[in-house]
Amino acid sequence: MSEAPKPPVTEPVRDLREWLSRVEAIGELTKVSKPVDRDEEMSAIAYLVAKQKPSPAVLFDNIEGFENSPYGARSLWNPYGPSVKRIAISLEEHPDTPTVELIRRTKDKMKRRTPPREVSRAEAPVYQNTLTGDQIDLEKLPIPRHWPLDGGRYAGTADAVITRDPDSGYLNVGTYRMMLQGKKQTGLYLSPGKDARLHITRSWQQGKPVHVAAAWGIDPILMLVGSQSFPKNVSEYEYAGGIKGEPVAVVKAQHSDLLIPANAELVVEGVINPDSMKHEGPFGEFTGYYGKPEALCPLVDITAIHYRNKPILTNALMADYPSCEQSGFFAILRGAKIWDDLDKLGIPGICGVYSHPAAAGGFGMTVLSLEQRYAGHAAQALALAAQVPGGSYYTKWIIAVDEDVDPTDMDQVIWAMGSRCNPIDDIDILRNTWSTPLDPSQNPPEKRPYGSKALINACKEHRYLPVFSKRTTLRKSIYDRVADRWSELGLPGTAPEVRAYENEAPQGVTYHDESGPRAGNNMG
Repeated sequence: MSEAPKPPVTEPVRDLREWLSRVEAIGELTKVSKPVDRDEEMSAIAYLVAKQKPSPAVLFDNIEGFENSPYGARSLWNPYGPSVKRIAISLEEHPDTPTVELIRRTKDKMKRRTPPREVSRAEAPVYQNTLTGDQIDLEKLPIPRHWPLDGGRYAGTADAVITRDPDSGYLNVGTYRMMLQGKKQTGLYLSPGKDARLHITRSWQQGKPVHVAAAWGIDPILMLVGSQSFPKNVSEYEYAGGIKGEPVAVVKAQHSDLLIPANAELVVEGVINPDSMKHEGPFGEFTGYYGKPEALCPLVDITAIHYRNKPILTNALMADYPSCEQSGFFAILRGAKIWDDLDKLGIPGICGVYSHPAAAGGFGMTVLSLEQRYAGHAAQALALAAQVPGGSYYTKWIIAVDEDVDPTDMDQVIWAMGSRCNPIDDIDILRNTWSTPLDPSQNPPEKRPYGSKALINACKEHRYLPVFSKRTTLRKSIYDRVADRWSELGLPGTAPEVRAYENEAPQGVTYHDESGPRAGNNMG
């Protein structure tokens, strides 16, 4: 038998260095001390390492040409990769927590809000070193080129970008790419509808500059929450604190009222002046394709750099699965967010939600498992899962399966689609939905802000539940007997977990439920 999920560690992770020590303790950190080129070589290693099982995080200690850089910066790649264990550590859970249970716990934690705790600059490790004015030179940082046809070198692909809403003062923490544009400038790419883009647009309409800060080496929880869609009046710092179970330590920026992560490895401050734009891109994206061609993007003038001694820069490679950095944690975080949204709407019977990591970095597909309780229940859940804040952006395929199907196991999901879905009756299409300019399937490119969604009902047809063909399942007592003797029998590994069991009642007994008589119950 597999062990019950272990409780989370008692003390939360407080910075990237502590996180790395925990990752190293479970054997999922590789340190590279040999010289490695920042242009394409680090990203190539990350791309290939992500395809291994297990796939470790990789810390580069010796970057060619930067041996004498005053920053002494190191570079971390594949921080999460496809590793559920590292994602669990980031979410303050035991690394061996099963995937659906991890999603469930994360969903529950997202209901908590813990405002950040402001500390003094003397207490903030990120203020160990500060550069301003002519001291600033971003070209002395080992900012990498990821892909051969990228428009430049990119920092902040695993980052926390902080902006304020000019009207409400709401503090947003998002993850956005930043292309090096010179010693003191970076571009800032923002997809339509994203919070920081809304802040910039609104400020420019008022003729005001926008203050921005970006942490380029962060406690991983900030990238996890910063990548998700939350209400536009609650800061991601509060969600991060809720997941941690304690406030995130923040400190006031030097040149604005922004609050920056006190324990970050490196933070840049900057300002975007009204209508200040510069060409940026292309960039190898989460879809596994290059994004839109070179286009104008907001230009950030860097006003300060704060950093810890020997800072660690966090990098997220965007690629095809499993080498796409966001895939693994999007599967968990996005699934949890959609599940939480459905809870808020009062949709009963949801047993699990999963954003499959192979589907365009976790964006392209949502699978939800539910216990059907009334007519139209599955169709309702599908339509809402497609449009709730956590799941509306880009997602093309939304699939509903019954409670006896594990939504994280695509073999089971495809089995359900093949045996419980009748395409002519069970597929609906939503048109003109929220999409992205990064979707390569939409052509010509000007169509891309708008997308479509397929709702696939792969549940047993509700009106025929009493007579739906009986699934072949094991008896629970037989499963337990075999699982307990697994090693004794000389079988490899451990017994796989099973969701559905045959009812233990004697043969020939007829059962009744609110839908009418049926010849048994598939669920134990």
